[in-house]
Amino acid sequence: MERRVVVTGLGVVSPVGNNIDEMWASIKAGKHGIAPITRFDTEGHKVTLAAEVKDFDFGDKRAAKRLDIADQYALVAAREAVADSGIVSGENVDPDRFGIYGGTGIGGIATLESEVTKCIKKGNMARASALLVPMMMPNAIAGNISMEFNAKGPSFGIVSACASGTHTIGEAYRNIKHGYNDVIMAGGAESVLAPVSFSGFANMTAMNTTTDPDRASIPFDVDRNGFILGEGAGFLILEELEHAKARGAKIYGEIAGYGATSDAYHITSPDPEGTGAAKAIQMALDDAGIKPEDVDYINAHGTGTPYNDAFETIAIKKVFGDDTKVPVSSTKSMTGHLLGAAGGLEAVICAKAIVEGFIPPTVGLQNQDPELDLDYVPNTGREADLEYVLSNSLGFGGHNGTLLMKKYKGE
Repeated sequence: MERRVVVTGLGVVSPVGNNIDEMWASIKAGKHGIAPITRFDTEGHKVTLAAEVKDFDFGDKRAAKRLDIADQYALVAAREAVADSGIVSGENVDPDRFGIYGGTGIGGIATLESEVTKCIKKGNMARASALLVPMMMPNAIAGNISMEFNAKGPSFGIVSACASGTHTIGEAYRNIKHGYNDVIMAGGAESVLAPVSFSGFANMTAMNTTTDPDRASIPFDVDRNGFILGEGAGFLILEELEHAKARGAKIYGEIAGYGATSDAYHITSPDPEGTGAAKAIQMALDDAGIKPEDVDYINAHGTGTPYNDAFETIAIKKVFGDDTKVPVSSTKSMTGHLLGAAGGLEAVICAKAIVEGFIPPTVGLQNQDPELDLDYVPNTGREADLEYVLSNSLGFGGHNGTLLMKKYKGE
C-alpha cells in the first residue's frame, strides 16, 4: 500500500525575507527584493542588479568560515524548518529513517572563485585552502544538514540546474511514499553572486540588463528580456502521514503528485514545443489521480526570458487547453531566480498559499505579451480557496520537474 506524504515544516532564507513570516509578508504585499549588487564591484559588468539576501547573520562566525555562503543559507533555512516541524531525531523520528535531500545548481562556486583569486594574487596556484573541496562540493548542503540534525537515512545532493529543488522534493516524496523512510528534509540552496560566474550568465544573454529594479524581473511582459539572479534557500519537512499524526504534527498540506522528464533538446534552451514540460505536468496530475480542471493555481517557472515564458505557456496549454482559466503566476518576479534553490523556495510559497488561501501575483507585469494569453495574476494577489496547486521548474540541460500539492483536510 502506498503511503501519503505531508508537509510538516517550512524554512527559508530569501531576497524578500530571511524567515517564513518575513518572506510571506513580502509575497502577499507584492514586494520584490531586486536592487543594485553590493556583493562585488559591477564595473564592466553588463548586468548590475540582483536579488540579494539582505541582513543575513549565520550566527557562529567561526563555523561560517568553513562553509560556503550557500551552505550557510541552507543550514539557517533547515533550522527553521526543523523548529517549525518539531522533529527531533532519536525522540520522535528514528534517525535511520530520517533523510536529507539537498539540491543545488552549482554548489560552492563563490568559494571556488575566491580561492582562485587568492592563488592568483599569491602567484602560486598550489596555495588553495584545505577547506576548498568540502566548501565547494554540491553535496555539502545535504551533508552539513544531516550532521547537524542527526539524520542517518539517505543524504545526498541532487544537481539538475534550475529544477534541482523541485527534484529533491519529488524524489523525497517518492521515497517516503514507497516506505523507505518516514521523514525527509528536502529543498535547495544557491548563491552564484560571484563576479566570474555572474558574468557567465550575463554573457549568455540570459539576464535582464536594465538598471531599473522595478522592470528587471518581469515574466510574461512584452518587454521581458531575461531573468534576475537571486540567492537563498528553501526547505520543507516531508513526513509520512500516520507518522505525522502520531506525534501531533502541524500539517501544511500534502504532496499529491510529481513528474520529472527531460527535453533531450538543447543544453540551455527549452523545447519550443513544450513537450517535456507538458509531460511532467501530466505525470504529476496522473500521480495524484486528478484532472487539469481540478488545479486551482500554477506557480510557473516563469523566469522572464523570452523563450521560457513562451514555451512554458505552450506546455501549460497542452495539458490544460487553450481556453484554460487557471491562474498562473511567477514569484520570481519578486525573488529573482534562485537557480537550484528556486524549486525549494517556490514549494514553500505554494504550501503557504494553500494554507493562507492566497494566490501570489506576478509583479511588474505592466504590458502583457499579446502572444501569452493566460491569467498571469498581474501585480496584485488574490484570495482564493486552493485545493490543488502545481509548481513547475525547468532547468538548463532540459530538466523538467512538476510538484502537485494538495490541501490537507484532516482525513
